[in-house]
Order: sequence, then C-alpha cells, then structure tokens
Amino acid sequence: MEKNHAKAIISTGFDAVIIANGDYPSHPIARAIIEKAPFVCCCDGAAMAYMEQGRMPHAIVGDGDSLPQAFIQQHASIIHTSSEQKYNDLTKATRFCVSKGYRRIAYLACTGKREDHALGNISLMAYYKRTMNVQPIMFTDHGYFMPAQGTQTFQSMEKQQVSIFRINGETLTSEGLRWDIYPFSDWWEGTLNEAIGETFTIHSDGEYLVYQTYEIKQSKPI
Repeated sequence: MEKNHAKAIISTGFDAVIIANGDYPSHPIARAIIEKAPFVCCCDGAAMAYMEQGRMPHAIVGDGDSLPQAFIQQHASIIHTSSEQKYNDLTKATRFCVSKGYRRIAYLACTGKREDHALGNISLMAYYKRTMNVQPIMFTDHGYFMPAQGTQTFQSMEKQQVSIFRINGETLTSEGLRWDIYPFSDWWEGTLNEAIGETFTIHSDGEYLVYQTYEIKQSKPI
C-alpha cells in the first residue's frame, strides 16, 4: 500500500462515522477513520464493540433489540430507538445523522457475519446517495465502496484492484483501467479490474458502485 494513497484516504473529511454490527474493523486505515471521526454513531449492538475499545459513541441508534436492558438504562442519554421494521438499523442511523446536518458519512463494520446483511448494507450506499443526498463511503478490512452516478474520476494508484458494479443505466465506459468496462448485465462481470495510474474515470448515464482495495496487486515471483 502506498503511504500517500493511505494518507489521502484517512484524511478524507467526514462529518460522521456510522459503525454497524458486523465484524469490527482491524485494518489500520479503517481504524484510523474511526479514531479521527468528529461524530460517531453506533448501530445498537455495535456500541458495545466500540466501547470495548475504550471509547464512547456520541449516539446509539436502532430498535434496541440487541442491547441488554441494563446497558440501555446506563446509556439512556445517547440511545435513540425506533421500533419500525421497514428499514434496518444502518438506515435509522443514517437518518439520524442526516437530521443533524451530516452528509459526508463513513460506514464501518458493515460486512462480516451474515452475507445477506453485508450485501444489503453495500447496496444501501447507492440508496443513501440517491434518496438522502448523502456522500457515503463504506470501509472494510480490504478496501472501500463508493456509490457514483454519471461521469466521475477516482483517485487510485497503479495496480490497485478495482471492481465496478452497475446498478442501472444504459451506458458504462471507462478510462484508466486495464480492461475496458461496458454495461454489465451481471455484477461479477465488473470485478477484478485494475487501475493503471493515479486516477481512473467512469462514464455512465446511471448509478454504479466502485470498490477499490487498500493494497496494490503484488507481482508473483518468477
């Protein structure tokens, strides 16, 4: 991983960080984003994992079903519960942050554990951008997901692994990737691409998700 690229990711200005109840982050970049967060909102049970790190969230949001009653009573001043079941705790936390004026939001601990939850959380990044005017980035222990629309240029590094997931739209082309992309009909078709320089550009008339790894692909020894 190039230090300059890692520093650029960490220094990205976020208004808030939302921590879900997946696997707690272990990668240095993901941990650094949490440590530098100006506002931390935990989804229900994620609060206990966060507090085990010796920290206190600014808010805990969810339906409260994964929190012990004693914990709820002890931290009642920062717990905000919502019993409606149409939307998950990640969406409830996002709405809470948006209500406070936060739009640039980093999401962590959204993957691991159940795969259906992970897929749902990843797809929500595009939903939040479209319906709430949020600028979300989801960080995992291997890389990060960013929703986009239309033409957008992304910072990268040579040999960085990149995957593009088309959500909708009729056109999809690229510049700066090793393999030209096209309007994929299945998500797997956009995986395992590679940046050839410090930026790449995607052109589309619709929405798509971009995944970029922290580390570059290492050449195998001969």
